[in-house]
Amino acid sequence: MNANRLIAAGIGFVALIYVLSSSIFVVDQRKYAVVFSFGQIVRVIENPGIQVKLPAPFESVRFFDRRILTIDNPEAERFITAEKKNLLVDSYVKWRIVDPRKFFISFKGDERLAQDRLTQLVRSALNEEFTKRTVRELISDQREEVMQGIRKKVADDASDIGVEIVDVRLKRVDLLAEISDSVYRRMEAERKRVANELRSMGAAESDKIRANAERQRDTILAEAYRDAQKIKGAGDAKATALYAEAFGRDPQFAQFYQSLEAYRSSFKDKKDVMVVEPTGEFFKFLHKK
Repeated sequence: MNANRLIAAGIGFVALIYVLSSSIFVVDQRKYAVVFSFGQIVRVIENPGIQVKLPAPFESVRFFDRRILTIDNPEAERFITAEKKNLLVDSYVKWRIVDPRKFFISFKGDERLAQDRLTQLVRSALNEEFTKRTVRELISDQREEVMQGIRKKVADDASDIGVEIVDVRLKRVDLLAEISDSVYRRMEAERKRVANELRSMGAAESDKIRANAERQRDTILAEAYRDAQKIKGAGDAKATALYAEAFGRDPQFAQFYQSLEAYRSSFKDKKDVMVVEPTGEFFKFLHKK
């Protein structure tokens, strides 16, 4: 009798341990806990700590990661631009679960199915954005606008499946090898055209500045020559007036002075030869004592 009681007590203790172990669980701060009852979601637990549920099989619990996850495609994908050019695009997606209930309903809690669905959404958004833009717009000035458009479109679709899109980024955007050379040649020709236009504008501006400078120089020289002639004329007039006044006081001295100036001019060079009569009027002051 005592043995039967001991066995019953042992079985009861084991059953109690099983009930307690299957009723108490711990929610990690990096996880969501979803409690199920016969396959139906009873409640979602977001706060970390010790929680209690009914023992199996009445209730069960599953955990879902609440951290930011990454979808990084190992291979680049091909997309077509508005110019009908093929691009190889390598992208990645940052996402996380924000509504475990919707997430479970959409994918039965399978993260691989969720990643496949998000990859399809991102591919569709990339294709839509790329077909509206040229290669230059995608590579340079409109790249951030493209990323914003992709994030918005994917985020709107992802909200219906309990997922938040944190970020979508392009790691690499390359042209296919067969069209790279033609695109580079076209870009080079465009740069040369712009450079030639700038050179032409610079040459025209240079000619304009040079012509303006030459015009100003000619104006300054003409005004300087005019002022010099005025000063010279005024000086000559004043000198003539002084000579006339001086010569008017003594006509004989004036005649003598003018004769000396004529001698100086005539005999400046020893090679000069004059054929005149020595007793003429020209040499009259040379004969006087």
